[in-house]
Formats: sequence, structure tokens, C-alpha cells
Amino acid sequence: MDLPLVVGVDGSDSSLQAVDWAVDEAARRGLPLRLVYASLWERYEGRRPSFGTDRPAEEIMGEHIVASGAERARLRNPEVKVSGEVLPDDAVSVLLREGHDASALVTGSRGRSDLGGLLLGSVGLTVAARAMCPVIVVRGSERNRQGAYGRVVVGVGESAEDMGAVRFALREAQARGCVLEAVRAWRCPVHEHVDHPLLGEEAGRTHEERASAILDEALRDLVGDRVEVERRVVEGPAHKILLNASARADLLVVGALRPHGHFGLQLGRVAHALLHHSECPVAVVPERT
Repeated sequence: MDLPLVVGVDGSDSSLQAVDWAVDEAARRGLPLRLVYASLWERYEGRRPSFGTDRPAEEIMGEHIVASGAERARLRNPEVKVSGEVLPDDAVSVLLREGHDASALVTGSRGRSDLGGLLLGSVGLTVAARAMCPVIVVRGSERNRQGAYGRVVVGVGESAEDMGAVRFALREAQARGCVLEAVRAWRCPVHEHVDHPLLGEEAGRTHEERASAILDEALRDLVGDRVEVERRVVEGPAHKILLNASARADLLVVGALRPHGHFGLQLGRVAHALLHHSECPVAVVPERT
């Protein structure tokens, strides 16, 4: 049985954009869609008497948000199977728990709080940094969200954190029938230019060749797949290069290590910058070590 795409909804415009994106993604991949709303009304309202007729406003609002989201999803694509539920817990706990039985978690880039919406909200950031399944934060312009560019971009680093990201990006490109652009950034340490100015150009070529070899290794298993793959080896800070690439991408994919026994936030500087500033949706794909 295919695991569902799980979308966190809260009634904000951002979460509605996440629903729309997730409906299209579920249709492409033939997956069911599950909407969840986190509510702590039970904790604050206490147990209701069995003879009571009034229902807490938060409970009613949560059910309305889920029902409205489900109706929106069905109108967008009636062939996608949609379910929804209000769950009594905080949003981060609900989404992390749901992630154990999800093909991916999908969130908006900002919540109902205006202050939280200045950058990526704390819920989306925390879930992306801790979830054990891929997390997609839906952000960027409508053209990027709607897949107008026909391009999935994946950032390739130096370690095992990126192999899961490359595989995920490949599946996305296959499902969308679009180009997969694999990007590897490199930089020559400043001291190599300062200490050895005459060898600076040679040192740069060495770093570029090493970056190219890393990219070739990451893409080696993609040979023979029916996806057009473009490789780019670029000098500069990885986060700036990937942010520039996001302007003409439908989805940007990066990896994140999840070491065994470590339960804090696990999100590198590059992924952190992309989640806050990317011009297209961002997928953070965890890799266990």
C-alpha cells in the first residue's frame, strides 16, 4: 500500500498553497493525500461533560479547516483520494509522528501568525530539521509552484547525505517528465591563493576537478534512466548558487543527515538558507548515518 502525502493545514493562505501543490504531486505519483490539523483545544478545554451540547470553538474551527482543505483538493483533482483529521497535539509533534507513515510531509512556508510569516515559520523549519521522511516546504512564485520551468534541481554535496536527495530528485523528474539539473559547488580556500599565488590557478583546477568527480559519482547510477540530466560544477558558495538556480526551477532538492541517537535540530547551513529564501518549493531529504 502506497504511503500518503501528508499536508499540514492551518487555514492560512500558505497552507492552501501547500494543499494545491500536494494534490498535483499526489496525482503525479498516484498517492493518497492526507490533511492534518493540529489542535490543543482538548488540553485547554478539559474533558467535556457527557451532557454538554456546546463544542469548543477551536474544535469546530479545526474540523472546518480540514473539511475546507479536503473540498479544495477534490475540486482541484477529483481522482486523488483525500482524507483528513484533526489531531490533539502541537503542530510539530503531529507532523513528526505522521511522517513515520508518510511518503513525504508537505507544509506551507508561513503560518497564521504574521510575525512567523516574515521568514519560514518555526513549525516548517523544525519539521524539516527533524523528520525521518522527505519534507517539502511549498514556497516561491505561482509559476515555480505550478511547474512552469520543467526543471528539478538537486544540490550535490560531499557525503552520503546527498544520495537520498539525488534519488528523490530523479523520481521527481521522472514523474514530471522534466529535466534534472545536478549542481555541485566548489571553492578554493583563500589561503591557497595567498600562500601560493603562482599556484592559485592550478589549485582552482584541482578543486574543480574534484568537484566534478564527486558529481560524476553521485550521478553514476542514473545512467540509462529516461531523464535528461544536466550537470553543473560551479565555483562559489553552495547556498548562493542553489538560490540562483531556484529562480528557474519547479523544485529544489537537498539532503540532510540524521545521525542515529541525535534528536536535536539537524539541518545544515545550506538547507537552512534555501528553506528561508528559495524562489521555488524546497524538498529536504533525510539520510540516516
